[in-house]
Amino acid sequence: MVTQYEITGTNAKGIAASIERGVADGVLAPGSSLPPVRTLAERLGVSPGTVATTYKELRRRGIVVTRGRGGTVVAEAPAVASRRPPKVPEGLRDLAGGHPDPAFLPELVPPVQVAQGARSHRAAPRLARLEELTRAWYERDGVPSAHVTFAHSALDCVARLLSTELRPGDAVAMEDPGYHHLLDLVPALGLRIVPVGVDDEGMRPEELRAAVRGGVRAVICSPRAQNPYGGCFSAARRDALAAVLAEAPEVLVVENDYTAEICGAPLHSLTAGGRLARWAQVRTVTKHLGPDLRWAALACDATTLARHDGRLLLTSGWVSHVLQEAVAGLLADPGARALVDEARAAYAVRREALIGELARRGISAHGGGGLNVWVPVRDEAAVVNGLRSCGWWVAAGARFRIGTAPGVRITTADLRPSEAGRLAADFASVLGEAQETYGG
Repeated sequence: MVTQYEITGTNAKGIAASIERGVADGVLAPGSSLPPVRTLAERLGVSPGTVATTYKELRRRGIVVTRGRGGTVVAEAPAVASRRPPKVPEGLRDLAGGHPDPAFLPELVPPVQVAQGARSHRAAPRLARLEELTRAWYERDGVPSAHVTFAHSALDCVARLLSTELRPGDAVAMEDPGYHHLLDLVPALGLRIVPVGVDDEGMRPEELRAAVRGGVRAVICSPRAQNPYGGCFSAARRDALAAVLAEAPEVLVVENDYTAEICGAPLHSLTAGGRLARWAQVRTVTKHLGPDLRWAALACDATTLARHDGRLLLTSGWVSHVLQEAVAGLLADPGARALVDEARAAYAVRREALIGELARRGISAHGGGGLNVWVPVRDEAAVVNGLRSCGWWVAAGARFRIGTAPGVRITTADLRPSEAGRLAADFASVLGEAQETYGG
């Protein structure tokens, strides 16, 4: 697809800004071809070297990619254009958002007691009560808790970890398909993504081995409820991945255990047993206590802790003590804990109900834990539009994928078991023939 967008500029900086505007505005869509270096140079009256420098900078920032003789094209997920989901059409049942069922989110526990007045908490950034609860949370699942700290969200935490450990141009091994916000974040930091395929047990060891031997500096993975595929590490898969990572002890391994309380599957963490030299596990409360509680916990090795907290000190300084008090109150509240237990059981029933109904119609689906089900399909757009005509809104897999096969993600968090049969029947009808789906 050759673009008709008029690129302007008289130097590398100006040309790059013009292309970036076109990408951000959606005029230069993913896959759009940019003019050859000499062609654009002649058009703008600049040297070919100036255009070559422009394209090199845009590649470094993850906005364009070069495909050999295919030329330079806009990246499938350019760093200036987030993989934001389309707006849910009015009147449709929304099964695309990945959000928890609001019925299972507890009310905030009043009152929140914090010291009043203008003061700095840099000397004691973490509330002792919440730090104690956090250590117990990790220890319950066998994650080392000698070094813990807090962040404003999982993405905030991962961004800080990567920015202190890596430099622009470094490579990061990431799940494919994977969490779309992380797939946007990494190139936005000037880093390169090396995709690693996943299955029902998480990252595939041989693909991770190839990435490690190729020189990645960090690995980001989900030990359970992998988003969007739903895979969960088994003990055997955990051991196989740990053996691969033992070949490169300098690589930072970041586990995103974002549904720790409501996943419905046991944790087999790479961090357990002192297997890794450089590691971090990130947890949040957004899926079981509420999306507005932008708080994350981090357990990690001593070096990672020092680097993370050193950078935090230079930016926001600390995580709000008001927020910490609210989280501590909910974590310790018996009523909130009971509601979380109820949510965990309900999410498992709802997820498994849809997988079962799809299986009865010959449709392969994946979801070993968490809030989502991944269904491989041949034509994402046809399935999304077909289900839309039946009153359902599901997420096309394109915003979760790098090079893996197509699929759609269905959030089952508030899909009642009584609805699963109707959705599965509509899905089968949309597919038309059994060959439209294939096993993962």
